[in-house]
Amino acid sequence: MKNNTFGLPYMDISWLDVSTISDDLKNPKLIEKHRCLPLCKRNNRLILATSNPNNLVALEEFQFSLGLHVEPIIVVQEALDRIIDKVLEGEIDQLEITEEDEQRLAGIDTAETDNRLDDSAGSSADDAPVVVFINKLMTEAIRKGASDLHFEPYEDQYRVRFRIDGMLSTITQPPQGLGPRISARIKVMAKLDIAERRLPQDGRIKLRVGNKKMVDFRVSVLPTLFGEKVVMRILDSSAANLNIDILGFSDKQKSLYQRNLQRPQGMILVTGPTGSGKTVSLYTGLNILNTEERNISTAEDPVEINLPGINQVQIHPKAGLTFAGALRSFLRQDPDIVMVGEIRDLETAEIAVKAAQTGHMVMSTLHTNSSPETLTRLLNMGVPAYNIASSVSLIIAQRLGRKLCPSCKQPEHIPDTELLQEGFTPEQIATGFVSYKAKGCDNCNGGYKGRIGLYEMLSMTSELSSLVMDGGSAIELATQAKKDGMITIRESGLEKVIDGTTSLAEINRVTSH
Repeated sequence: MKNNTFGLPYMDISWLDVSTISDDLKNPKLIEKHRCLPLCKRNNRLILATSNPNNLVALEEFQFSLGLHVEPIIVVQEALDRIIDKVLEGEIDQLEITEEDEQRLAGIDTAETDNRLDDSAGSSADDAPVVVFINKLMTEAIRKGASDLHFEPYEDQYRVRFRIDGMLSTITQPPQGLGPRISARIKVMAKLDIAERRLPQDGRIKLRVGNKKMVDFRVSVLPTLFGEKVVMRILDSSAANLNIDILGFSDKQKSLYQRNLQRPQGMILVTGPTGSGKTVSLYTGLNILNTEERNISTAEDPVEINLPGINQVQIHPKAGLTFAGALRSFLRQDPDIVMVGEIRDLETAEIAVKAAQTGHMVMSTLHTNSSPETLTRLLNMGVPAYNIASSVSLIIAQRLGRKLCPSCKQPEHIPDTELLQEGFTPEQIATGFVSYKAKGCDNCNGGYKGRIGLYEMLSMTSELSSLVMDGGSAIELATQAKKDGMITIRESGLEKVIDGTTSLAEINRVTSH
């Protein structure tokens, strides 16, 4: 079919299988630069998919690069972008840190490096290998699904580690003398003061991946004994799946969460250590509540997931914008649902409690180890017991456990006596379930791939409220919660072992018993 404007063939490439494109034709730099895609080679002609055949620069560069006469065909840009993103996603493998990269780094003169950290550090010709090295690491971290990158200087070595599925592993060890230059380059990217090496600094980097996707890196620089340690946390909104059915809730837990979300007022608290998935759990709830009829406002530090339809505020303590200050402003803006990133002090807690008592749904997080401990934590902050009893409706404590790779997991035999000691009930053992262990293959990380939530949900019953009013301890509160039907984090994990999602070894790593 001919295109009337250009007199060139038109093609619908939405059906195209990218695996049919020869590797010899893939030039990621040119494909990304011009958003054109080589499809195939016919004799000495290159068939090039493009939405703009008037881009003669693109045609010439592809012709020069591949040594073929270019014949463009017209395609719809939107469909072309989708195919190109698939191709480039497959080509990211080329960006892995290679032995050649490390040799190039080793060839840099590291003498007097400490004296070269001026305003141009990280951008000189000598630093070009460092620039490429860091860019590759950031891209590789995204490809591998890492949550954090650690750049760590020591007396006799420098190492880079990725945290993947909650576990740190060494990726590469560049020359130890390059540490200052690497940290300087990252500080330039994060718009930090490269001359300041005595105090901690925090910043952000935006990295474009593909055509439209932007990934944020939260950067923390910390002076250590042998140089600056840099940690990058990847904030990839597009990678967050807010589907409640895949988080790991049991049917009972999911029903309890959804029921409390629909209450007209009250407080839902999500607790757990850093990196336990609290933000995703909260935003899954907000996503359910996000309708045209509701006014939803959030105060966060930082804003990790962007949700259209929700008014998100980035906390800025240095400018005077705190969680408490943002929360006060929210209450003057006719809110229905308010989310506070974290309750850190009595002032924020008191305002949140007041909001929950005056017709608003309040959602927030705390750093505690279990849901009963959250109640005592609020008491220790100074929140009156009667306010806690009347405002808190649901507390969710959580951890993240690694899922077994379905391609290589292996059955393992565990004696019944050991299963009893681990916490399985006689009824569970009687079902004859098969437990699995990790093995490891090319598709996973040491036998595990992805993570799933382990949850403990405490619903505020009248009995628990009375116990809070009477000053009950965390142990007494936990005992009462279990009487009311609460499943602990470990029990939630053991259920994941029974259904083959994870291994007993992983549950023992994540939880205590």
